[in-house]
This record gives sequence, structure tokens and C-alpha cells, in this order.
Amino acid sequence: MAAAGPRRSVRGAVCLHLLLTFVIFSRAGEACKKVILNVPSKLEADKIIGRVNLEECFRSADLIRSSDPDFRVLNDGSVYAARAVALSDKKRSFTIWLSDKRKQTQKEVTVLLEHQKKVSKTSHTRETVLRRAKRRWAPIPCSMQENSLGPFPLFLQQVESDAAQNYTVFYSISGRGVDQEPLNLFYIERDTGNLFCTQPVDREEYDVFDLIAYASTADGYSADLPLPLPIRVEDENDNHPVFTEAIYNFEVLESSRPGTTVGVVCATDRDEPDTMHTRLKYSILQQTPRSPGLFSVHPSTGVITTVSHYLDREVVDKYSLIMKVQDMDGQFFGLIGTSTCIITVTDSNDNAPTFRQNAYEAFVEENAFNVEILRIPIEDKDLINTANWRVNFTILKGNENGHFKISTDKETNEGVLCVVKPLNYEENRQVNLEIGVNNEAPFARDIPRVTALNRALVTVHVRDLDEGPECTPAAQYVRIKENLAVGSKINGYKAYDPENRNGNGLRYKKLHDPKGWITIDEISGSIITSKILDREVETPKNELYNITVLAIDKDGRSCTGTLAVNIEDVNDNPPAILQEYVVICKPKMGYTDILAVDPDEPVHGAPFYFSLPNTSPEISRLWSLTKVNDTAARLSYQKNAGFQEYTIPITVKDRAGQAATKLLRVNLCECTHPTQCRATSRSAGVILGKWAILAILLGIALLFSVLLTLVCGVFGATKGKRFPEDLAQQNLIISNTEAPGDDRVCSANGFMTQTANNSSQGFCGTMGSGMKNGGQETIEMMKGGNQTLESCRGAGHHHTLDSCRGGHTEVDNCRYTYSEWHSFTQPRLGEESIRGHTG
Repeated sequence: MAAAGPRRSVRGAVCLHLLLTFVIFSRAGEACKKVILNVPSKLEADKIIGRVNLEECFRSADLIRSSDPDFRVLNDGSVYAARAVALSDKKRSFTIWLSDKRKQTQKEVTVLLEHQKKVSKTSHTRETVLRRAKRRWAPIPCSMQENSLGPFPLFLQQVESDAAQNYTVFYSISGRGVDQEPLNLFYIERDTGNLFCTQPVDREEYDVFDLIAYASTADGYSADLPLPLPIRVEDENDNHPVFTEAIYNFEVLESSRPGTTVGVVCATDRDEPDTMHTRLKYSILQQTPRSPGLFSVHPSTGVITTVSHYLDREVVDKYSLIMKVQDMDGQFFGLIGTSTCIITVTDSNDNAPTFRQNAYEAFVEENAFNVEILRIPIEDKDLINTANWRVNFTILKGNENGHFKISTDKETNEGVLCVVKPLNYEENRQVNLEIGVNNEAPFARDIPRVTALNRALVTVHVRDLDEGPECTPAAQYVRIKENLAVGSKINGYKAYDPENRNGNGLRYKKLHDPKGWITIDEISGSIITSKILDREVETPKNELYNITVLAIDKDGRSCTGTLAVNIEDVNDNPPAILQEYVVICKPKMGYTDILAVDPDEPVHGAPFYFSLPNTSPEISRLWSLTKVNDTAARLSYQKNAGFQEYTIPITVKDRAGQAATKLLRVNLCECTHPTQCRATSRSAGVILGKWAILAILLGIALLFSVLLTLVCGVFGATKGKRFPEDLAQQNLIISNTEAPGDDRVCSANGFMTQTANNSSQGFCGTMGSGMKNGGQETIEMMKGGNQTLESCRGAGHHHTLDSCRGGHTEVDNCRYTYSEWHSFTQPRLGEESIRGHTG
């Protein structure tokens, strides 16, 4: 079976010798109009059928397309059959479109396909051909135009079987469009094989119909195999491009640079892909507000970008764009679709905060602190309650002493200026501050962060108050050599009256003296030694002995200060050996190291010199000393030394010549570890270990401590008043001090707190200040050596002790409680008791 044009057929009786020739008009102008290719009547799929010189027609073409999908054109002009094609006697043509997208130009080349017939001249050849087997069925490409206007029924092509030469053949078809939906769209004439379409077809609904043609005889015999008959629907530009969204919403930062991407719009077209019908071009029809034009869209990708840096949210915060998309690559006859694009301009920090005025005034009383003195309003055009609007204030100048603090009210965005450290009228009657302001978010524009618009001057006026004496500086220092004679007079603490800037008329009292070593002259404030000062007894922190002094004016107002006494060391202590008793296991241990310490300053200390003084001949013969380092020596024994306990005198001398001799008990024992050796009591047959002896000694010491505390408590309860009656109803003032020394004192009786009922309680801490009120005298204890006068004084000059107490009474770390001694001694006493019984 074969196919032909309307009412024409191809007969297999004639042998055709088809020749391929390639003819192109030589003149350039004609080459762009028409090209003729001589081809066979049957073209195989993916076989070259000719070549067209495209450069002569359009050298700069960058897009090459064929109007006929049955043929494919390459960049070099080669023409291929995209599928198997059978040509009828009628000439067939198609168009090659050449486009330059950059120049937006297009040219066309018309290609005409012709085939020639060459008939054999001898009858012998003809008869040979006639004897060949019948040709097989083959697909016959066929197409129809989408939305054709008819007339209907519309003739498509004729199907004819070779069996019709010898038999009466009837034709029929099946497939989609015949006996499948859409039904009855195609039919074939039973006798002629003419194929018709009954109505228009929408390509977007059906792009191809795969029919099957049948040829049969009158008695139902199949004259040939079924023939696949595809019918392709040629596309027509009948669909408008449509945006994927009716309304697009985008955001762009107001400080964006030109070329910033805002968003992407996209449209679709139902027409055939990769054709001019679906080649879309985007554009902006209208912008609201209209001017100036701030946005552009890429014609091919639909990417919207900014084209100006004049985006300002404070002027226009929202733009509306009418977007257009057109197919046929934007040509005037292309179909159009539109959409709306809403672009919201988001805020950036492009407006600096400004003060409403350049200068402000505020007033504050001296000695006041933690008080608000001024609120400073700010103007900022950026979006409210964002980091671009919220501000941070800074004191740029005038607050070198830290008297002021400025913060931001989160609700009103105002600057709140406060005094956090008391001001002294006599020192500063007026303070000039320079205040700066900036936003929490970084500034978006390239200008200085602090300009003339965001600085302001604030003048703070200090109001005078009648004040008491001032103890400034809070800590004053003197140097005293230890062992100074009793009654020696040294310069003491000096306070002054801030009104007249001198100390005339002030009286001084001693509030706290850890060892009671000095007294204070009430008029001059000088100190007098009442006892011998011993630096090694007190061992204060940083070598300072702190004395708390009270200064009182004529009106009874007072302040406190610290007199820090630096006790200079003298070489009044020889070095001392630490060990009392040592055990040497023979022969495992060949020696023991002897350590010495000197409580004096290093200049009076190491290196030490160890020696064995004039001893018995036995000790000199069996024992020897050698130096290990500046503070240690090595005591070694001879091999013939017997197992026993030796008493060895050892003399140690410091660099200044102070020396001391100590009798060291050395137990030379036959053991592998010193704990295996035990001392034997000579006075009784009971054997006690070292832990038992230590527990007994500690128990005795604990008993004496309790008795001594009770005696001192009774003595403190009956102790008379020390302060004169003219101090009644006055509070003792805590002075500013950096606590140069560790004032913790550990004594058996401690310090007393005397109340109206004469009850007493022991403490181990730093005495702060005292208060006398009528018949009551109270001395409060502050916490250990870590409490400084500075922390008690705060930002003012006069506070009572109650403001510094805060319940911070430190437990005496220098004593063990009964429960601690009990838990320590009981297990060891039991252990030694068991050892005694087993021994």
C-alpha cells in the first residue's frame, strides 16, 4: 500500500532511479529566496538530503529553525529528514528561518524539494522489476492545521494498497478520533481510501492522532498488514501567554544599589514549545507612582531589577507595576498577557537620629546619686520600633570621673541622663557633657556615624549642701618600723572640712585597731604606739596594718577613713626548722630532708646555713648534714648506725647571722614505710600512735579555747563605754578605702558586740565602725578582709554602718567547731585504742 496526493497514486510497476542533486542559485540575492534540492521520492529518517549555504544569506544568524517539522537544519546548512518521508509527484517546500536575536532581525530561505524519474529502456529490466515481491506498508506522514476553517469534511490524503491492482479492496481506519474519543473526528471512504476530517481540532488538546489503516477484500480477507497512519496537528498561535500569578508581591530595601534584583515574574503559553508562538518577551507597561522610573525587567528572563538609587521609603513605601508578556518574541502581532506586581520598599537605616535642640540644662544636688536629672527626646524618620529607629546614647566628653550614666527609654526612645556617683559642689559646681546618639542598626549610607546633627551639649548645675567632714583619700599610709619603742609619735590620718578645705576644728577617734598597738591624738589625729609592733605576729595582707579612724566636726557630723600602717621588717626572728620528729626506714631510706622557714622579710631570710653544733662523739660519727638548696639540708646516717631513736641538735642561721638550734628527734627504724614505726612511751606501758597523741593535744587546746572565750565574754560585757556623750545620736560613717591589708584577726576572745542587755558574742573579722545611741554602744563587724571601705561608702561620703552590713557576718574561719573536732578525733582515738590493745 502507498500514499499519494488527492486522487493520485504511485504505482510499483515502474522502476524509478532517483538521483540526488544539490542546486543553489549562485547569486546571493536569489540564495535568500529559494533553494532547490533534488531528492528521492522516499527519504529515510536522519539521512542528509542536501546542504544550504546559509552564510551567503545571513552571516550573523544565531538562530536557525525549520517551518516543517519533518526536516531539521543544522548550523552548517545541512538538511536532514527528521523522519521517513514519502514525496508525491507534487513538489514539496518548506522555509528556513534565520534570526539575529541581538539585532532583532530575521531572514527566510525557501527550500523546494523535487524528485526525478528514470525509466529503464529494456523490457527485460521492466519484467524483472514486475516480478519483485509486493511492497510492504509504511507510515505516511500527514498533518492538518489547528483550528482549520474547512470546508468540512476536509480532505487529508488518500491511502491505497497495491493489492487493489488485482482485487477489490475496501479501506477502514481505527484509533483515537475514530472509535476512541473524540469519536468520528476522522473517516475514510471505503472504496477510494480518501481520508477526511469532520471538524476543527485544537492542538493544545490533541497534538497528534495515531490512526491505523486496514485494507481487506470483499470476503473479509486482509489484503495487507495494518498501516500506522499518524496525523500531526500543526500549531496555530491561538493561546495568549498567561502569568503564573495574577498579583506578584516583592520587597526591596530602600538603600539598594542600581541593579539589585527585586523579583522574577514568569508566564506560560499553551502553544507548541520551541516555536515563535511560545517565545515570550516581558516588559513594564506602567509604574505607579509614575515618575521617576525606578524598575526594569529583563525581556527574556522576567527578572525585575532597580535602575535608580532614589528609592526612599519615607517618600514612597509601595510601587505598583503593570507587567506585560507577549509571544512571537514581542512582535506587534503577538498575543499579550498582563499581571500586577506590588513592590514594597522596606526600611533601612538611612536617616540619622537628631536632637530637637543643641543644648540642654539640668540641676542636681551634691552628694545625690542614682537620680534622673534629664530626659532628651530624639527625632528619627525611620520605621518606628525597629533597630533603625531605636537609638543608643553615649557620653562623649565630660564624664571622665564616671559620675553620669545615660540610657534609652525603650518606649519613648528618649535619652535618660542619671547621676550614679555623688558630685561635690566644692570640686565641680558645673559639669559640661557632650552627648552623642546613633541607631542600633548600622547606618546604610556612607557618611560619618556622628555628625553635627547628632550631638548635643548638656550643662549640669550642682547645688550646694552643708556637708560634714570628708575623709579623702579614704586610705592614707604611714610607715613604722617594728619593735619601735612604746610612746613613739607618728603622723596619723588627716580629714578636712569641704567648706573651708582644712581640718581645723575636727576631732579624731580610733574605731578599730586589730591588736591595740596604737592610740590616736584627738586633736591632731597623730598616732602613738602603745605596744611593741611585731610584724610577724599580725602578718597582714600586703604587709599593711589597717586602723579605722573616725573624724568628727563641731556639729557632730563625721566620716571614717583607714590608716594603713606599713610595718617595716627588722631581722628579729631566726630561721626555724619545721620538723619535730622524723622517721627514717633503714635501709630503704638513706637520708631525710630538713626544711626551715624565716618569718622575716626575704632580705633577712634565705639562704640558710645548716650545721651540727658541738655534739656527742656518737652523733658526729653516725650523722652528717649536706646542703640541698637555700632552705633545706639533707640529714644522712652511716651504715653502722643502729636502730633506735636519736636526738640530734641542728643549728640553722639566716643570711644576717640570726641563728637557732633545735633538737630533732630522729627514729632510725627497720621498716619499709615510716607509718610502720611507732614511738614507745617511756612513762607508761601504753603504746600510742601519732594520731592519738594529736587528738589528745587538740582536745586540750579546744577545752582551753572554750574556757578562754567565756572569760573574755564576761570581761567584754562589763567593759565601760569609750565614746564621749557628745557623740549621741550620731552615725559613724564608713569611709572609702581600697582595703590595702587583710584585717582578719583570729584571737581567742574575738571582738565583742555590746547591747542593752549586756550580752556578748565573739567574732573574727574586720571592725568597720561604731554607733553610739543614748545608753547603747554598738560595734558592728564587717565581713572578713574582702570588705573594702570603697564598697561600703558607695558613691557618697556619709552612710551609716547599717547600709553596709547587709547581713554579711563571716563565720570565724580560724576556729574549728566542736562537731568538726569530734568527727576528726573520734575515728583516730578508736584506731589507736585498737592498736594499743592488739599491741
